[in-house]
Amino acid sequence: MKPLTRKEITAELGDIDDLVVTEIINTGATADELAEARAWLANSEPLINTGKPLASGRVGRLVEILDSLEEDEVGPAGHRM
Repeated sequence: MKPLTRKEITAELGDIDDLVVTEIINTGATADELAEARAWLANSEPLINTGKPLASGRVGRLVEILDSLEEDEVGPAGHRM
């Protein structure tokens, strides 16, 4: 599998900061790994119930990056910005 491109990242995540795009590219992650990271963030319970280990490696790093994006979108008192 080939590493993600800027075009693939923005197609999947929308218009995000160039620094975040660069950070994702620098992980060397693939499209499948990005999809897995997004699945972990959306709802980790089904993945855990199937016996899948917690996200680690590139997927774990993507989860951290994407989670920080979500936190940045939420303002004071949990309101979305």
